[in-house]
Amino acid sequence: MDGIVRGGRRGSGALRAAQRAFGSEANDGQASSRRPVKHSPGFLKIVDDAKSRVREIDVGETRRQLESGKAKLIDVREQSEWAAGHAQGAMHLGKGVIERDIEDRVPDKSAALILYCGGGFRSALAADNLQKMGYRNVASMAGGWRAWQAAGAPIEE
Repeated sequence: MDGIVRGGRRGSGALRAAQRAFGSEANDGQASSRRPVKHSPGFLKIVDDAKSRVREIDVGETRRQLESGKAKLIDVREQSEWAAGHAQGAMHLGKGVIERDIEDRVPDKSAALILYCGGGFRSALAADNLQKMGYRNVASMAGGWRAWQAAGAPIEE
């Protein structure tokens, strides 16, 4: 496996994937102390649209890129989620401010950026927006924080 998740094809559907993974209570893995979020069909539709343009990579590929120094990892979750724990070495730019602050924090639009959230939905939306802003090497980590933890990847609390 090459570490690239083959998302973005029509018919792959965030809605269908979320329903398979979580039934009708689809969520994107926000902090376990919070109630699961039920995603609306409209939200899942825009996620699916964004994923048609965004490259997704798995945790293994993310770790390889980080270990080689080739990429920056950005957590786009809410501040409370970040404070509860995050991927080691990640920087925090929440989805609510990333478009406003990214050019100050990462001015190089060719920099390799890997975004993650709780489960991969918010990071896909943010990655899509960064591409629209001219960032050319952006990916979303498939499965987000849940996948990172499940893989036993290093965390900071």
